[in-house]
Amino acid sequence: MDFDQVGAHEPVTITGEEREAAIVVPVVTRGAGESVLFIKRADHLSDHPGQMAFPGGGREPEDADLLATALREADEEIGLNPEAVHVVGRLDDIRTVTDYSVRPFVGRIPDREYHPSDDEVAEIVALPVAALTDPHNYESEHRNHPHYGEVRLHFFYVDGYTVWGATAQMLVQLLELATGWELPPEPDRYAEPDDDLPEQVRDEGQ
Repeated sequence: MDFDQVGAHEPVTITGEEREAAIVVPVVTRGAGESVLFIKRADHLSDHPGQMAFPGGGREPEDADLLATALREADEEIGLNPEAVHVVGRLDDIRTVTDYSVRPFVGRIPDREYHPSDDEVAEIVALPVAALTDPHNYESEHRNHPHYGEVRLHFFYVDGYTVWGATAQMLVQLLELATGWELPPEPDRYAEPDDDLPEQVRDEGQ
């Protein structure tokens, strides 16, 4: 992965949302290549239960800035020592349907076992970049979103896990910046607003 390209990126900044949040996009070197670390959110959560996500959460008054938010939340959720994170850059801020502006920080982290340290996290999963960039593991659809208008939804299917939604949106930008992966110019399908999500997403209860 070319982390210099991530560091050189001038990210879009979003202001004015009701709430702020920040996440760490953790990249770990394992074996011959890199993997991206995800959390699987617990099924009992009211927001995005069971979905794949990056460690992070809402800004608290004691946080000096959004980077402090991201590092604190990653420590709370997966036991990632803030001092062990080498931040290489930022991705574009995004808005979520839950009225958050989310700031993603890309960080290289040590190769060790990580365990959920928060009851909001059901599982920690490392997905190889080589698999995430395999075109057979990716699809997308165009649909009209009631909140955002016309959107392109991304779906990555790797090792029995599905990465989609806002997490997949951030992952797409990371892969475009840091690898040779290119987003296909056209979506795989055009969906109506009320159409079901792909079967693999429904099967995971998302």
